Amino acid sequence: MERRIKIFVIAGARPNFIKIWPLLKELQKHKKKIKPVLIHTGQHYDFEMSKIFFNELNIPKPDYYLGVKDEIRKKQIEKIIIKLKPVFSKEKPDLAIVVGDVNSTLAGALTAEKMNVSIVHIEAGLRSFDRRMPEETNRILTDHISDLLFVSDPQGVLNLKNEGIKTNKIFYVGNIMIDTLKKISGRMKSKPEILNKLGVGKKNYAVLTLHRPENVDNKEHLRQIFQAFAGLDKKIKIVWPVHPRAKKQLKKFNLLSTVKNSKNIVMIKPLGYLEMMSLLNGARFVLTDSGGIQEESTILGVPCLTLRSNTERPVTVKVGTNTIVGGDKNKISNEIKKILAGRAKRGKIPKYWDGKTAKRIIKILVRKFRKTN
Repeated sequence: MERRIKIFVIAGARPNFIKIWPLLKELQKHKKKIKPVLIHTGQHYDFEMSKIFFNELNIPKPDYYLGVKDEIRKKQIEKIIIKLKPVFSKEKPDLAIVVGDVNSTLAGALTAEKMNVSIVHIEAGLRSFDRRMPEETNRILTDHISDLLFVSDPQGVLNLKNEGIKTNKIFYVGNIMIDTLKKISGRMKSKPEILNKLGVGKKNYAVLTLHRPENVDNKEHLRQIFQAFAGLDKKIKIVWPVHPRAKKQLKKFNLLSTVKNSKNIVMIKPLGYLEMMSLLNGARFVLTDSGGIQEESTILGVPCLTLRSNTERPVTVKVGTNTIVGGDKNKISNEIKKILAGRAKRGKIPKYWDGKTAKRIIKILVRKFRKTN
């Protein structure tokens, strides 16, 4: 009997869970040839940030839960590696799959390299060219030690080639996060409860998300962003699912009560995936510093204002609905005025963002391993 290929799927943060779901579903179709082992590092550990995604998407219970909680970046990566090594030794995988650009991504890749296990990086090649972002370092290091790189847009292919990575390692397969969004679109549209709960109607509110250090750890940046919303109270509500990091910093900077007392900002707890996508789908526009929301808003046709000076997802600007506004209150305010005046940016769907990325990835992996086993 032919031995099954054992594949580690390593995840630890909420964007990872959204990306691994279609992958795990596709792997199940090949269970005679492939044995997936799901490892949850515990990087995001509270219910809203982790378990709710498993429940909503019916992701199977992890085979291993490492329980590495939120810590300083370097310590967190070190702790994940320490806890992963014995799992690699025990299970002896043929392949380790890591997704995205979080600390769990890099820690999983580094462990696989140390244990002489082949590495697959899904969502490879993204570059902001801003080394201040920890995610940029995670992306670059992971790409350069990976054996197979699955890329979501043509710019990613070009980035990898420019860095000297061999062409035979690079595969343009599309955006796996969109697989998940396409699969839940029916459930998302049939569940408007979140809008009813918040007392907002479709297209008469905006959504705000903030979590990156460049914004929430900088008091002046936070001030600028909220000053840009001044005078909007009679025009549009801004619904803000508040990330724990942002809430902590608002308290630190004595800004929490100011924001809470704002007439047009509705602060709510972090949402699960289905509620968040339902909220985004019904929004007039979104203001965000999240990479994933830049992609999701492009698919949903919702104008996106990115509160950063750069993006690792330029295809969302070039082809999609995204506009980079940084943290300048005047630029933010001007772009909001354009949208409210009916002059919002209209985008198109990038190539291969069609819900079939996981299928393309597994087809390539099965073909590659037939040659080597």
